[in-house]
Amino acid sequence: MRYAIAVYESEAGMEARKDPEYVAAYAAYVTALSEAGVWRGGAGLVSASTATTLRMKDGKRVVQDGPYADTKEELGGFLLIEVPDLDRALEWAARCPSAATGVIEVRATLPPVA
Repeated sequence: MRYAIAVYESEAGMEARKDPEYVAAYAAYVTALSEAGVWRGGAGLVSASTATTLRMKDGKRVVQDGPYADTKEELGGFLLIEVPDLDRALEWAARCPSAATGVIEVRATLPPVA
């Protein structure tokens, strides 16, 4: 089953991305996911302050600068893994470097649309 590991980080957590130790920790984490054969993809995201939100209203695009949610933590990135069950997904999520300082959300994905 595929799971998305959504990584939410504070502003300080987002700033920590400049730290070589942070980069090394994530490189090691992704390498471990890959070597275990569970890695399916993912990416870090730039700051939510650069986000653009789109809504459709009466068939027209309504575009707004900024993120959809105004929260203390922001979505910093995501990983897509394939493991047998939620317990395994949670084990991998707990190993995520941001788990110590941020919030990790684990959700099963829907099957691909054919």
